[in-house]
Amino acid sequence: MANDTFEILKKKRRRQAGTLATLLGLLIVALYVSIVIGPAEMSLAIVIDVLMGKGSPLHSKVLWQMRLPRAVLGAIIGAGLAMAGVGMQALFKNPMASPYILGLSSGAAFGAALAIVLGLTILPGNLGIPSMAFIFCFLTLMLVYGIAKSHGRVPVETLLLAGIAVGAFFSALVNLLTYLAKDELASIVFWMMGDLSQFGWGNIRIVLPLISIGGALIYYYARDLNAMMLGDNHALNLGIEVSTVRFRVLLASALITAAAVSFVGIIGFVGLVVPHMIRMVIGPDHRILIPASAIAGAVFLVSCDIASRLILDVTVLPIGITTALIGAPYFIYLLRRRRREIGW
Repeated sequence: MANDTFEILKKKRRRQAGTLATLLGLLIVALYVSIVIGPAEMSLAIVIDVLMGKGSPLHSKVLWQMRLPRAVLGAIIGAGLAMAGVGMQALFKNPMASPYILGLSSGAAFGAALAIVLGLTILPGNLGIPSMAFIFCFLTLMLVYGIAKSHGRVPVETLLLAGIAVGAFFSALVNLLTYLAKDELASIVFWMMGDLSQFGWGNIRIVLPLISIGGALIYYYARDLNAMMLGDNHALNLGIEVSTVRFRVLLASALITAAAVSFVGIIGFVGLVVPHMIRMVIGPDHRILIPASAIAGAVFLVSCDIASRLILDVTVLPIGITTALIGAPYFIYLLRRRRREIGW
């Protein structure tokens, strides 16, 4: 019996290692394709020469200032949103939860709209819109959490309902500003579609630490999330402070979401689709689910960015449109599967 159990665990770990290795391989391929496609053709040999400092000035500029930062930013954002999605799905015990489930995207959109339409900013220059989106994303979380908290407890159902209500309120405010906007209308609409064109190493130096901190915090509580998936009472019996873990994971997910949304706008379905797909492959253990989802999220968003640049010859589609075109059908599949499981 013990030998059978050991063999099962061994096969499971081998499958998980194989999945991680496959995902890493896919990420390398996606990053390579992302940096070679475009008007200026670049072969593998040219890329290697540029990376070694031997390429032409034109190829060096295209690679270092345009394609590589865009690919890296897409990978970072995709990984972050996927990890935030894992955290939200664990807290709500629902595979249809996403980083935006508490209205965080609506709050961030309102902050960005204030900056675009009214010129209200905290930081000057190119950081004006991202800073407002970041701040209002966090304010939304604090507002939702404060509304849901009662007698020192934060029931998940109340938290979800509060998020829906606050998100709807901020969405109405965004629609009001959009209606009142004149020359800024296109900017608001384009920002809300999600866009990776605001790439640059300066942006990456801001986004990477924030997403890394949030992801590390979520992974730190991987074991606690495993216990909480079995129920709060089970987790409490194991000595886990459920309220503390829930708040910190929410805070980490909000940090990731705020960092992502503030620089690239609203990119949906990454945090919804990717964690669920990976969970079906490797299981619900968050110790492996979180890093696997991060890599898969990077692959997904970089691949969607490639598709956005190839679908139309005359223009580049906003990345949010591409992720919605891919994620929405899968979301419908989730709904139908969920209906069959619980008998809707």
